[in-house]
Amino acid sequence: MDLSVVIPVKNEAGNIAPLVAEIAAALDGVVRYEIVYVDDGSSDASAAEIRRLQARLPQLRLICHAASCGQSAAIRSGVKRARGRWIATLDGDGQNDPADLPALWQIAQKSAAAGVTPPLLIAGHRARRQDSWSKRQASRIANAVRRRLLHDATPDSGCGLKLLPRALFLDLPYFDHMHRFLPALVLREGGIVQSVRVNHRPRQRGLSKYGVLDRLGVGVSDLLGVMWLARRHTRPQPVEDTAPAAPEPAAPEPATPSGQAQTQRTAPVL
Repeated sequence: MDLSVVIPVKNEAGNIAPLVAEIAAALDGVVRYEIVYVDDGSSDASAAEIRRLQARLPQLRLICHAASCGQSAAIRSGVKRARGRWIATLDGDGQNDPADLPALWQIAQKSAAAGVTPPLLIAGHRARRQDSWSKRQASRIANAVRRRLLHDATPDSGCGLKLLPRALFLDLPYFDHMHRFLPALVLREGGIVQSVRVNHRPRQRGLSKYGVLDRLGVGVSDLLGVMWLARRHTRPQPVEDTAPAAPEPAAPEPATPSGQAQTQRTAPVL
């Protein structure tokens, strides 16, 4: 399996079928993929809707949390159970556009073909964000403060559309709300972050699960925590110590010919 599309949802029943159809339209024939939905304690028919779609989409999988644990926990549950070498994340509200996935996948494959060795995170950048004025302003301020303090050089750390190797994600330190700091955490591991402009759409169905004050309240403490993690991290360069090769045995001295030895023994003394 090449790619796992991980989608955390909570009470997004109306958005599931349209989003699954868009993902299939974008990725069919492009890459071997699966869609991993993580239902984070929904109280609506989200899980039932996913099960209904599984009857005709064998690549669709469902993981359920018994109680809501948050978006970062849901993403981590999906990544841990994913089968793909690469992970794409999407928000479950339909605002991220799955039509951007092939372009991100092409960037990842070109980097691999070029022999780029540091791990790579491709982060979406919502250049024309389709949200309320208050959300856009709060995001603009938060991104500016984060870039200044974390030096992650990422214009839109909060965009849900991202692509990265599964192994890289599992190497990152886990904490609640970590999904908002993936660029800084990848740089901490010695990786590379590449931002790509992506489409962003207004929400058509359902309600947002958090507001501006919710983001700002947890953002400050999380930012301080990530700054601490960055200062405390070291990247050792392990080298395997191998036993020295055994010396080759010395070549034996050539034997004296028997005829010459007999001559030396019988030569007369003058």
